Amino acid sequence: MRSNGWGTVLFVAVLLFAASLVPTRLAAAENAASPWVTLDHSAVRLVAATTALGDGESVPLGLHIRLADGWKTYWRSPGDAGLPARADWSASENLAAAEFSWPSPRRYTLIGLETLGYEGEVVLPVTARPVHADAPMTVHATVHYLICEDICIPQMADLSLTVPPGAGSPSAQAHLVSRFQNRVPGAGDEVGLTIRSVALGRNGDAPALVVDAASAAEAFDRPDVFIESADQPIFATPRIRFSDGGKQARFVIPLDERVGDGSGLAGASVVVTLVDGDRAMEGWYEVAPATADAATFVTALPLSWIAVLGLAVLGGLILNLMPCVLPVLSIKLLSVVGHGGGPARPVRLGFLAAAAGIVFSFLVLASALAALKAGGAVIGWGIQFQQPWFLIAMILVVSLFAGNLWGLFAVRLPGAIADAGARVGQAQGLGGHFLTGALATLLATPCSAPFLGTAVGFALAQGTFEIFAVFTAVGLGLALPYLAVAAFPRLATSLPRPGPWMGTLRRVLGFALAATAIWLLSVLAAQVGLPAAAAVGVLAVSAVLAVGGASRLAMTWGRRVAAITAVGLMVTAFVIPARVATDTLAVADAAWQPLDEAAISAHVAAGKVVYVNVTADWCITCKVNETLVLTSRDVGSWLAADNVIAMRGDWTRPDDDIARFLARFGRYGIPFDAVFGPAVPDGEALPELLTVETVRDALKRAAADAMAATPEEKGPDARDRTPGDPIAGADAVTGFRR
Repeated sequence: MRSNGWGTVLFVAVLLFAASLVPTRLAAAENAASPWVTLDHSAVRLVAATTALGDGESVPLGLHIRLADGWKTYWRSPGDAGLPARADWSASENLAAAEFSWPSPRRYTLIGLETLGYEGEVVLPVTARPVHADAPMTVHATVHYLICEDICIPQMADLSLTVPPGAGSPSAQAHLVSRFQNRVPGAGDEVGLTIRSVALGRNGDAPALVVDAASAAEAFDRPDVFIESADQPIFATPRIRFSDGGKQARFVIPLDERVGDGSGLAGASVVVTLVDGDRAMEGWYEVAPATADAATFVTALPLSWIAVLGLAVLGGLILNLMPCVLPVLSIKLLSVVGHGGGPARPVRLGFLAAAAGIVFSFLVLASALAALKAGGAVIGWGIQFQQPWFLIAMILVVSLFAGNLWGLFAVRLPGAIADAGARVGQAQGLGGHFLTGALATLLATPCSAPFLGTAVGFALAQGTFEIFAVFTAVGLGLALPYLAVAAFPRLATSLPRPGPWMGTLRRVLGFALAATAIWLLSVLAAQVGLPAAAAVGVLAVSAVLAVGGASRLAMTWGRRVAAITAVGLMVTAFVIPARVATDTLAVADAAWQPLDEAAISAHVAAGKVVYVNVTADWCITCKVNETLVLTSRDVGSWLAADNVIAMRGDWTRPDDDIARFLARFGRYGIPFDAVFGPAVPDGEALPELLTVETVRDALKRAAADAMAATPEEKGPDARDRTPGDPIAGADAVTGFRR
């Protein structure tokens, strides 16, 4: 009996132990994932989309890589640098073959290098085929991949996952694998995309590859195209022209100098991958020889150009109202008044000459910017205001103009050039008026204005022809008031003849210029500190008084001393920032975080919306947007919501990171606002002039599918962690912030 009793007890214990293993094995099968292998700044594992082999024809697996903020890994064609992931499957059991698929990548540009890859997390779908469907398939993979931030680190991990035989059902990882499988480019018909032709062409004077594509159901949103050639490096960012309401696009990919004139590509087969947001397609295409259309389209003006040139003209016209143009406008206003009661012909010729000076100066400016861009320099509109020396020069010039208009002295320093030219013009030609127009351009170019940034940003993102076309249009816009007076000289000749009332007008204009100088001092204070800016202001006032003394003193030696003193004060003003400048930090607004581009993707991956505002103390339009829209009650409450992160970049001083961030959106000036979110992970740029409705609608679009993804689709961070999950508590295990 005792023997039978012990036997019964042992039998029951074995049954209980076996029963206890069933949930564990079922859970492991349902989870269908290998343990995480945590490495420096990344973690990796194998996952299976099914719980069993099923019919054994193919088994959907995935290589799941998670990356720390700011780190990226690479696509199958990494670009100018990098290495794609690879795996050695030779140690696997019952595995006939395993093949990677590649979700559509994102383009990264850094100091002229173009790379293609992923950040945040990615699953590379793997199609595995077992040898026998009735035996377990154990996948052993030795995985190598490269991750990069400021430095690059090769990663290696040994991973193992067993998929049992039997009828399969979707595992806990099925949604995750499916989400990235859906991002693998396929046939264009499935997503409404078509590649119509691939041909050699021209990018200005340089060879290029031209890809014509169409979108059937909807207009293109944020398209990009990637070219893979067997032996030719073709990684450059394409220039894009849209037509047919945005449903047709022409991509112009400049060819690397290593490709030569591109003739070696004619007749070659290349893989073309077209990506537009969540849509993607790819296929093999033969490169056609250059055609007349492909070779000359860069110099054609499509319909969209009408809008761009219109914005350029309107922006140039508004420049006349910007503070930095006030000095020349004051001179011209007095010039108009001075023609009161006079003949019409000199008025017409003088204002035509001034308009010619403006347009000529913009052509010179376009030449300089095109040359700088060709040399790889960072270019933009308004960046002169980031330089203290330029601000000091502007402060001195404006202060001297104000002192002159107040009657403190009779000698106009910069204005003397224009006056002398005007006298020469009366006797010998129109050179003086031409110089006045050139001076207007000199003082206008640092200013930003509504509509101007869109047109100039478009031009600077394109080629030489576009730069010249847009800058000519801006010059015409700035010259419109001069052309109006030239067309209707009675606007000047019908004014009252000069008299005592002009003294009052001069004093009023002097106060306007003084206000401009004070504003410039406030911008300078944001860069070099309040003490240095105050010292520059005192020196500017002293220089004006010294010039006034030099013009009023009767004795020659006294005038010379005063003049030398004035020059010394002005020179000292330029030295002040280097001697007195203090580090300045923008006053932190509790509602805004500093712009951190690397953190944006992490916030978006967590289901949040990120609103980015790039501003500067010298940007008037930025201040209008802040005052009328961003600080309004409604917008303030939206930006303070729990699911919204508000970031602000301060471009008051030079910042290459901000410049590169703007360039990724094709912008080269500010104001700039953009939203990022689950629905727009790559960001959506907003118009230059904001409204409450614009911000509201953008935030809604960015968050449109924030709640659509299941926890499995959002990745391992979105699921409840178990004590055995090595990615849980990432600070302790992986050492990087989640």
